Amino acid sequence: MNARVWAIVGATGTGKSDLALRLAAELRERGNPAEIVNADAMQLYRGMDIGTAKLPLEERHGIPHHLLDVREVTDEAAVAWYQPLARDVIAGIHARGGDAILVGGSGLYVSSAIFDFRFPPRDAAVRDRLDRELESFGAGALYARLQDLDAETAARVDPKNGRRIVRALEVLEQGEATHGAALPDAPALWHSPTRILGVHVERPELVARLDRRVERMWRQGLLDEVVALRAQGLEDGVTARRAIGYAQALAQLAGEKSEAEAIAETQSLTRRYARRQVSWFKRYPGIEWISPMSDAGDILGE
Repeated sequence: MNARVWAIVGATGTGKSDLALRLAAELRERGNPAEIVNADAMQLYRGMDIGTAKLPLEERHGIPHHLLDVREVTDEAAVAWYQPLARDVIAGIHARGGDAILVGGSGLYVSSAIFDFRFPPRDAAVRDRLDRELESFGAGALYARLQDLDAETAARVDPKNGRRIVRALEVLEQGEATHGAALPDAPALWHSPTRILGVHVERPELVARLDRRVERMWRQGLLDEVVALRAQGLEDGVTARRAIGYAQALAQLAGEKSEAEAIAETQSLTRRYARRQVSWFKRYPGIEWISPMSDAGDILGE
């Protein structure tokens, strides 16, 4: 049988990593040397551990994990950079005779790895100019421009996500059609067989989980982690410094927010992000929604 791709997706805080571990362990017990591939954009960054709920090495039970800690906080993480890397890793796992288990909640990153997803070109000069405009005029002004030029794409982009707005405008200025920060209407799978498992937790329970997790991040030492990352250039990073939790911790360290304000804002943004994740993955054709406590043997059904 051809080696498979398993995509374990869903909102943050739903237990995707634990489920991926159980599935990998069950496959390995059956003689399939499965390995896990990260599809969380912020877990790509070295040193961003507490705020991303990155699984510690000692809790990975000897199962190989790929694409964790592969970027510095000063590097930009772009999905067009991630796609070929993830596919090379998956191909390597398959060459070793194992299934690849892709796990994460970053919708574009997951989509780029499992669907036939192509990216429009980049123009550094246009991007630099738009970045300057973002700094000068804010995301709202650029979002209004995007609405005028491409209302369909604007409807799918978070009005506060300046980086995504800039990318859409950059593509439009080159006369290209944007990918709309969304899936094609009928996406074809990059690899067959691929099975997509969506981890579902009811909204009231998920909100409580997320709020508790944010409070735990601060107790576990997120501020100390951010202090160390700041010394490595976190504030100069394009992507990493804007990560939920890290941006608020930086504001607290700068005296711009109290700890209570930083935690509350992180909780609010995390809840909003989780809602967008669920909306994104609901559009995946053939997705199977399961409980985070689902038995790996039942999933395999073999």
